[in-house]
Amino acid sequence: MDYRTKLFLWSDPYDTAGTEDLFLSALRENAEFQYAHCPAYRAVLDEFGFRPKELKTPADLSRLPFLPTAFLKKHRMFSMPKVRRLVTASSSGTGGSGRSEIGLEAGALGAGAVMVKKVFGSRGILSPKPCHYVVFGYDPRRGGGNDAGPAMAAAMTAYGYTFLAPALSRTFALRRVKGEDGTYAYKPDLDGVISALAKHERSPFPTRLMGFPAYVWFALGRMEERGIRLRLPEGSSVMFGGGWKQHYREAVDKEEMVRRIEKVLGIPGSRVFECYGAAEHPILYCACPARRFHIPVYSRVLIRDPRTFDPVPAGTPGLVNLITPMIRATPVLSVLTDDLGILHTAETDPPCPCGCKSPWLEILGRVGMTEIKTCAAGAEEAIREASG
Repeated sequence: MDYRTKLFLWSDPYDTAGTEDLFLSALRENAEFQYAHCPAYRAVLDEFGFRPKELKTPADLSRLPFLPTAFLKKHRMFSMPKVRRLVTASSSGTGGSGRSEIGLEAGALGAGAVMVKKVFGSRGILSPKPCHYVVFGYDPRRGGGNDAGPAMAAAMTAYGYTFLAPALSRTFALRRVKGEDGTYAYKPDLDGVISALAKHERSPFPTRLMGFPAYVWFALGRMEERGIRLRLPEGSSVMFGGGWKQHYREAVDKEEMVRRIEKVLGIPGSRVFECYGAAEHPILYCACPARRFHIPVYSRVLIRDPRTFDPVPAGTPGLVNLITPMIRATPVLSVLTDDLGILHTAETDPPCPCGCKSPWLEILGRVGMTEIKTCAAGAEEAIREASG
């Protein structure tokens, strides 16, 4: 059994303290694979004078060269042939920044399935009881035309979550519409969603809402304007994921969102869940009852100074650097996001009310793209120089 498998089979999904050596072994194992099978990634490591065998202690994680998401959105890097990449997921590519394409092999998909079972199982989200799904995200059904290419990770993730309990129905807020030029684009159908919610209120089975928080907020706002208040069946829930994207200026406080959900849908705050993740880093961060993203054993998080990219102490804001040995088909061991965050630990904060002892990540927002593009350009130059 390899180290990755042992890590993902670890009994407690939040025992980060007890898995330090195993995590390092799994990451080193993955780095050695990438070094041997991905020339572009090997060029980056060579340029920085880093060798996989140097991953010996937790302090070495900060020395592992990272790839910015801005770089991955413009460059395709794979460590396995297409026949072994069973799934290729892409980021949403908002703001014209391009799309990342991340290949996942059988081992990564198996590890992900175990992770979902352990993380969601600990929160009671896995259930044998059937329910209706209202997805505030992309309809994954393809309609021809310009549909070729990898599926968006957000659509795949949201659709995958509709299997956490047996699905009686699925309604999607973002539907594919064919334009006059013959191409397809996603358009929000909030009225269709509101109609579905009103119908599900009369069902004996619960309703699960999930997806982008912005569209949930917009739909609930429209319902309030029309004086619509529902009381969805007991057991109904809301699960957020994907962030506010291009609607970040309209983002609201989590507690304000919960209050509107309770008022308009009758779903208690204890049944509102939130997840954090990225196409380039498909690790599941599910907020605890205190609404904190605890770090699972499958990953580690560093915070870096936006100007120097040096790691900063816990409790200090900076760019979020996500690290995992999950995927081998694509060299995304260490990814620098454009998210601003703070890593909280036992040394910086009182214990979490939920009882989990793992460090937790606070997401503050997104940084301007100038710094990230500069860093991405540096990675591109490193590959050119080392390959030339």
